[in-house]
Amino acid sequence: MIIGCGIDLVEVNRIEKIIKRWEDSFTSRIFTSWEKNYCEKRNNKYQSYAGKFAAKEALLKALGLGLRGVNWKEIEVKNDGLGQPIIKISGKLKKIALKMGMHKYFITISHTNDYAIAQVILESQLDK
Repeated sequence: MIIGCGIDLVEVNRIEKIIKRWEDSFTSRIFTSWEKNYCEKRNNKYQSYAGKFAAKEALLKALGLGLRGVNWKEIEVKNDGLGQPIIKISGKLKKIALKMGMHKYFITISHTNDYAIAQVILESQLDK
């Protein structure tokens, strides 16, 4: 059963301006070390940062939370061996998601030169 759905659209240029202005004070507050290393190695690092930011926002929307009581870095957006995005959650956010009955999630991220978009769908076990 679907228990949540979230989507977020981010302007790549906006993320680029924020990173150039605030540098590590922004990226260290929002992204894990793994995410930062991944994005910095990409041809267009700002597209990657924007995609991961959109994924985090989409997950928070799917959970119906915003950032109430959780931290950005409790969400880590990685990729499996084929490049498919995967989410790893921890801390208070993990407890909240489990309490909601989240059993499985589906995520997709896409970007162009100008925009990054992400969608997250949360699923619970049918017998709950």
